[in-house]
Amino acid sequence: MVIKTYGSAIQGVEAITITIEVSIIKFVKFLLVGLPDDAVKESQFRIYSAINHLGHRFPRQGIVVNLAPANIRKAGSAYDLPIAIGILAASGQLPCDYLQDYIIMGELSLDGTLRPIKGALAMAIQAQREGYKGVILPLQNAREAAMIAGLAVYGAGSMQEVVRFFSDPQAIPRVQVDPVETFTPQADFPLDFSDVKGQRSIKRALEIAAAGGHNALLIGPPGAGKTMLARRIPTILPPLSLQEALETTKIHSVAGKLPEHMALITHRPFRSPHHTISDTALVGGGSNPQPGEISLAHNGVLFLDELPEFKRSALEVMRQPIEERRVSVSRAKISVNFPAGFMLIASMNPCPCGYFNHPEKACTCPPGGVRKYLHKISGPLLDRIDLHVEVTPVPFTALLTPAETESSATIRARVMQARSLQQARFTDDAAIYCNAQMTSRLMARHCTLDTTCSTLLRNAMEKLKLSARAYDRILKVSRTIADLDNSQEIQTGHIAEAIQYRTLDRERWGS
Repeated sequence: MVIKTYGSAIQGVEAITITIEVSIIKFVKFLLVGLPDDAVKESQFRIYSAINHLGHRFPRQGIVVNLAPANIRKAGSAYDLPIAIGILAASGQLPCDYLQDYIIMGELSLDGTLRPIKGALAMAIQAQREGYKGVILPLQNAREAAMIAGLAVYGAGSMQEVVRFFSDPQAIPRVQVDPVETFTPQADFPLDFSDVKGQRSIKRALEIAAAGGHNALLIGPPGAGKTMLARRIPTILPPLSLQEALETTKIHSVAGKLPEHMALITHRPFRSPHHTISDTALVGGGSNPQPGEISLAHNGVLFLDELPEFKRSALEVMRQPIEERRVSVSRAKISVNFPAGFMLIASMNPCPCGYFNHPEKACTCPPGGVRKYLHKISGPLLDRIDLHVEVTPVPFTALLTPAETESSATIRARVMQARSLQQARFTDDAAIYCNAQMTSRLMARHCTLDTTCSTLLRNAMEKLKLSARAYDRILKVSRTIADLDNSQEIQTGHIAEAIQYRTLDRERWGS
């Protein structure tokens, strides 16, 4: 007799239903087939110990377990529970009337208790999509999966509870969560822009970046406050919507980064990897592809501190994800896509010694050292950064003088007002929701300039020797500045302010 239970495999951030077929035959051997990895192959030892510990009988006959479809790689220890339930059903120790109605996943301890798994939210989404009655998961994953409306979710603490469930469906209470009532976007932050003294112009630049979803590069000497300012950007971004929260939670769940006892991520991610990070850890991949830092920053901020110190190969692989808002990872047997819709904020010193253009300290770099340092970052990557912002140190007197500064909540209110204008503007373009994502066609429609603005921009391009790649960026940023001013038309002041944010495009900068 062949017994079938059902589980899920994760590919990218999506789940694929896996059929676990169990058959007991007459030769004495345990065979596990269907392209399992080492963690799945080791499940027989955990299953044997759990079944015997809980007082059940592990069959003495041969057992064949097939994980279908056989051409999909199965990885991880989450198949322990469906295989164990299949063995008990095939040996007549468990009724099998309702096994086809549920997706079952969980890692077994030797004593039969269940340990949490990765990707529970993705599994629940797929189970609902394919019409399963419900999912049975470890208790720690139940609230996460219960965010999917219309799906029965049962959280079990041990395999014994699951065994009782198939004899008495009331043995495990159904976990019910109303995602709309449960979801409350984070409003209080431990950091705030009101803590930052001085740097008014830099705060303005970051407000523009947040309002238009623009990438920004902060350039300044050590101790000028680049990192401190960057870490406060999430406090001025619009709150996550429920749909964005589900997307973000699914990625973190698949990567195993979802905090314990958290059913839903309610704040925009802020990822700050060290500059020694590998290409794979940054963009994702591996033999069993996993999300990288750029995917974990989806719907949030990716902060790269000391940008020139990152490996050039790691930075170059970000060029496509920045443009397309997703990253494609291809291996010999699998190709997956990970979301990568992040806002890039980077910081760097202006030169190796750090004091080029410092108001008080002299730069000690040799001739050409500044340009050589800057060339560690490729032109195509700089082309995808809209704002180049020079950060200067705060004078000592400003640190001593108490001053009224705007809070993050005040700045966020203006950002949200500008984003609402953009949302209305791009109603017909579902894939675009902020100015930074505008295509050439949309720029021609929404970034029209009058004669005065065109003349100002042309003169700036000629006198400052700005590169051609700066033109589109200036238009997009000026459109965002106009939105912050609640202006339908781009005016000369908006163009002038946008021009000053193209520092590194100036021909003689760093000479």
